[in-house]
Amino acid sequence: MPLQNGYSINRAPSDDEEDCELLVPPDRVPPQCCSARLNLAMLMFLGFTVVYGLRVNLSVAMVAMVNNTEPPPAINSSNSSKHVCPLPRTNNSETGFTQPDGVPVYQWDSETQGWLLGAFFFGYLCTQIIGGYLAGHYGGTRFLGFGVLGTAALTLLTPLTAQLGPSWLFALRALEGFGEGVTYPSMMAIWARWAPPQERSRLTALSGSGGNFGAFIALPLTGFICETLGWPAVFYLCGGGGCVWAVFWFALVSDDPRTHKRISEEEREYIINTVGAQGTGHGWKVPVLSIVTSVPLWAIIICQMCSNWSYYTLLTSLPVYMDNILHFDLQSNGFLSALPYFGAWLVSSLSGVLADFLIEKRVFSITVTRKLFSSVGLVLPSVFLVSVCYVGCSHIWTVLFLTLSTTTGGASAAGVYMNQIDIAPRYAGILLGITNTFGTIPGIIAPIVTGYFTEDHSLDGWRKVFWLAAGIQMCGALFYLIFGSAKLQKWAMTEEDRAEAEKRRTSSICT
Repeated sequence: MPLQNGYSINRAPSDDEEDCELLVPPDRVPPQCCSARLNLAMLMFLGFTVVYGLRVNLSVAMVAMVNNTEPPPAINSSNSSKHVCPLPRTNNSETGFTQPDGVPVYQWDSETQGWLLGAFFFGYLCTQIIGGYLAGHYGGTRFLGFGVLGTAALTLLTPLTAQLGPSWLFALRALEGFGEGVTYPSMMAIWARWAPPQERSRLTALSGSGGNFGAFIALPLTGFICETLGWPAVFYLCGGGGCVWAVFWFALVSDDPRTHKRISEEEREYIINTVGAQGTGHGWKVPVLSIVTSVPLWAIIICQMCSNWSYYTLLTSLPVYMDNILHFDLQSNGFLSALPYFGAWLVSSLSGVLADFLIEKRVFSITVTRKLFSSVGLVLPSVFLVSVCYVGCSHIWTVLFLTLSTTTGGASAAGVYMNQIDIAPRYAGILLGITNTFGTIPGIIAPIVTGYFTEDHSLDGWRKVFWLAAGIQMCGALFYLIFGSAKLQKWAMTEEDRAEAEKRRTSSICT
């Protein structure tokens, strides 16, 4: 089904005509329900749910693996008693962690635990760029599939390597990160070929929101499994789930709509014509100099780093805050630590739908839409983090503001986190690899800084943590507002794009 005049809506707009892109009339768009592209998004969603379960399971299971290794900090010591909160009235008298008999427990100190929890990111940093590059050349489905499958298979070995010693477990976690590093760049490379431009926001946000949903599921479920089946069962179940997902993934997906076996002819033609020449692989040659000097790309990098600082601070340290400061019991801690990610999942999914609506109805340009959702996803979380600093020991208000901070952060899923596919669809995989590499750096640094500020387990120390995270996010939002863009970059244009752009300039066609 050819589109109007055979034009692609993914054409390259000039600097002053971004809103003049041809959009497909609604009556000519194949329905998403039960479509191949929606099925792909749902499979990706489940895949990233598994991915985040594999990523965060150790942080929760560690409580059981080293149970009672070290005494808890003396909250009534002279240097911190005036800073910590009193025990909540509903606090259980039973604070011990129980699990089935015969489950091994290890004598790892805090430093060893810190290295083990951070080992994943050392491997995760290494494969982002190369994974995005190869996914853009060959297609992303095999790299995403093998990335999840490899991580899941290695996860099955966690109980064995833990028995061999912390060095072995560190190496295993680094290898898991190495395998998982290709997953998000591969997702972007897949959507560069599969997502019609006017559906990019909702499809990309839906598939990527599996990460937040995975964190929401994994945090409380891991604690429950540890208590009922023992901590080794966590890694057997998570690893097994990833292997089962991989079977369905390889059986049902395809790199390109042209080769998909179960797609309708109507949907195939719709995707191919709307994506256009940008839906092809970029080959071996990549405009490296143009990429590294691209101002819109650096706007994405800086903004993502600033946003991830807050995200990783809460992801790694929120359970500690709930325990050391608010003194919630284990079951409450697991649920309350997971609640913000449920909110973020909902908001990120809905923001994708809303962003596509604003673009399709021409309420805002693509650039303005991206900046709007990025601003909401960075500024509001900053406001709520600062608010935590002024509610003292109020458990209700603290939990509410921390939940709202992560929840509203989900809005950036329709903003800066999909901006790579706007500025260079053909290179979206490698661009996401670059931005995700930089975005992972806060995952290493933020917990270290948090540990430095909160060494005395005081409210004052945590206020510094929240103020710093909020300030960094505000700086990221400001930088992106000034330098961000969603315009297709000249260095990413194909010959077809250039010819079409020239034709439009000479004929002055703008609908």
